[in-house]
Amino acid sequence: MEKVCRRDDAVTNLSLKGHEVWLLTHKDAPRFKILHLDLDHPDMATADVVVPESDLVLRDFAGANDALYISATKGGIGQVLRLVYGEKSAKPIALPFEGALNGFSTDIQQNGALMRLAGWTHPPQWFAYDPTSDSIVNTHLEPLSPVDCSGITSEEVLAPAADGTPIPLSIIYKKDLALNGKNPCLMEGYGSYGISLDPYFDPTRLALLEKGIVIAFAHVRGGGENGEDWHLAGQKLTKEHTISDFIDCAKYLIAKGYTSPAYLAGRGTSAGGITIGGALTQRPDLFTLAICNVGVMDALRSEFSPNGPSNTPEFGTVKDPDGFKGLYQMDAYLHVKDGTPYPAVLLITGANDPRVSPWELLKMTARLQAATSSKNPILLRVDYDAGHGIGSSKTQRDLITADQAALLLDRAAKADGAAPAK
Repeated sequence: MEKVCRRDDAVTNLSLKGHEVWLLTHKDAPRFKILHLDLDHPDMATADVVVPESDLVLRDFAGANDALYISATKGGIGQVLRLVYGEKSAKPIALPFEGALNGFSTDIQQNGALMRLAGWTHPPQWFAYDPTSDSIVNTHLEPLSPVDCSGITSEEVLAPAADGTPIPLSIIYKKDLALNGKNPCLMEGYGSYGISLDPYFDPTRLALLEKGIVIAFAHVRGGGENGEDWHLAGQKLTKEHTISDFIDCAKYLIAKGYTSPAYLAGRGTSAGGITIGGALTQRPDLFTLAICNVGVMDALRSEFSPNGPSNTPEFGTVKDPDGFKGLYQMDAYLHVKDGTPYPAVLLITGANDPRVSPWELLKMTARLQAATSSKNPILLRVDYDAGHGIGSSKTQRDLITADQAALLLDRAAKADGAAPAK
């Protein structure tokens, strides 16, 4: 028996066919690459690079009888590549719509691949790719959703960041929407742990869209939409990118007429509390409403909560100078300024939250109520039968959605008649 690769080769997956092996690795390739080896001579130092690193993030792959099928993303949008055995370049497969791959299957004895694709306006469905005809068809293994999204559209754009970096931004809205700056808009941002806000289908979202609400997802740095470099560009001392990217996405939506500050709500959940908290304290004038859902508000002291120590690899520790500096910069609570006309704010927590301690939301609520010079409400919503949202019932989730939407629509109603911001 001979060892093919070692831990420092950073191999995360492999596929075998006969005496050949293909390896997925992120060694010297933050967006991953695929290597090929002959098992009769398995020397990693001389392995062929059959799919080099590119602007795609290679997430997974599997071998079929005819080819290697590769799941990839670009800006969070799923793609599938096909590498025919023996060839030196992979070719993309045309998918039926833009979305995310959340299922992928091949059989080494069969040609083609099965893939589960879902989009912002498309319910998840299993599709089969036939290499003979180069066609992809719906298998109807999953029943079609009865939800009618024919009046809804989505688009993927790039919003310019302050430093020139293009930030992927997903926008979902009614097809007949007038881009007059007077549409209520809910923009979500996260940007931590290398987690991507991939497209997903949520029929509940339709109720908001039918009310004319624009829904947007800002794929800020700190997430994984563009690979590990994207993640590291929004971590610890670079966390300010996460916040500024969110702000720049808000500016894009305003500049293009989707909404304006009098109608725009920003939202962050969990670690996304850093994102919306930073945007709120740096640019309160950009939003009519800020929603922090079970979010980190006091990053400098989170380390001393029950779940705090496990998060120091992502956010830093107060035990070293750079860690303190980074945590202070991302701490929304410490950047609240007295006499500032803050927009309406809704802070949401569960009394039994084991991940983000409720006291962070309670402290932030009290601080904002004392500091704001506006008459906009600073509201705290506590569910005494909930935690971090994981495991919440459908009724609990629906009530939270309804409360947020009602507050945004109320803010928009108060703004009606005002001239759109320039």
